[in-house]
Amino acid sequence: MKKTLFTLITVGILAMTTGLLVAQEHQKTLVITMTNDPDSNSLIVVDAKTNQRLQTISTGGKGGVAGNARGVKQYDGQLLAAVNYLSGTVAIFTREDDQLSFDQLIVPTSLPVSVDFSKDHLYVAGDTSVDSFEIHGGHVGRLDGSTRLALAGGGTVSPGFTSQIGVVNSDNLIVTIKTDPIPGTVDVIHLRDGAVFGAADAVPVPAATLAPFGFSVYPDGSAVITLAHSGHDGLFRDGAFQTTVNSGGQAGNCWTTRVGKYVFVVNTGAKNISRVLGTGSNIFIDAVVAANVTAGGSPTDTDAAGGYLGVIDHTSGPNAESHLSLFKYNRFGELSISGSIVSLNAPIANGLAVMTPGHEDSRR
Repeated sequence: MKKTLFTLITVGILAMTTGLLVAQEHQKTLVITMTNDPDSNSLIVVDAKTNQRLQTISTGGKGGVAGNARGVKQYDGQLLAAVNYLSGTVAIFTREDDQLSFDQLIVPTSLPVSVDFSKDHLYVAGDTSVDSFEIHGGHVGRLDGSTRLALAGGGTVSPGFTSQIGVVNSDNLIVTIKTDPIPGTVDVIHLRDGAVFGAADAVPVPAATLAPFGFSVYPDGSAVITLAHSGHDGLFRDGAFQTTVNSGGQAGNCWTTRVGKYVFVVNTGAKNISRVLGTGSNIFIDAVVAANVTAGGSPTDTDAAGGYLGVIDHTSGPNAESHLSLFKYNRFGELSISGSIVSLNAPIANGLAVMTPGHEDSRR
């Protein structure tokens, strides 16, 4: 009897596991951005394979964030966070097949600008502070840590200064802070059991550089950071800049995403994408122009996963519009256009997340 019961349980578990895997195989890779509407923010969900819009869903708040990276972030193919800047909330969504389902709103300690996840926490960088929220069973829970942002030269972090937050390792986050015409700061935020604690360590950017902005982190904890307004890329490791290099002469090197050893840098002024490599001690420009963004506007945020890299752009003027351009990448970091350009019908779309089925490592 016990043997029969064990066999039945084993067969049941295998059947459920097989069913889950089959379901995930049929799920789509989703590309998600937000309208960022200052009156009523929404998420736009696009099928990466067909470039077709699948869903538009309210974030339950007001958008209006600007001058930031990672206003939208997915985790593990299951959760997604999006900032409602003018409402002072972060909207949390879960994935259900090829749709997003609104889960809850969380309230950080300052107006939210950028978000990131670890295995058991959500982190929010706001105008003046950084917060950590526990995650239990796929649900974002209570605020368990907070600290104030700091500037290397002293003074107050003002609205519009915060650029991006990112997890470096189990002990630290970093936040980039631009303070033009003052060079800028990278704040090292300390973690204890995943929770933010203590005061931020404010690290100045290297001499003759300006505006730390977007960045991507390698598994070894080193980060390639764009120094956007001086045309440099910096290698940041162990709480300090190790080196800086010229970005290759491409104007407005701002947003980044990483695929394996390659970091892709979106150059908003040049309207193209560069490909660079960081070694932990050095940065090498592998391709000054890996692809051009031809949608017509100035490209901004980007993300990549599951063989797809996405970039959004904005045009200006009375008929301003945002677009989504998709590229495929191969193991050599070569980019090729994938499908037609998607008009988003939103003039100031912000943030981008590529969500693959299942449990792909969001750090890649």
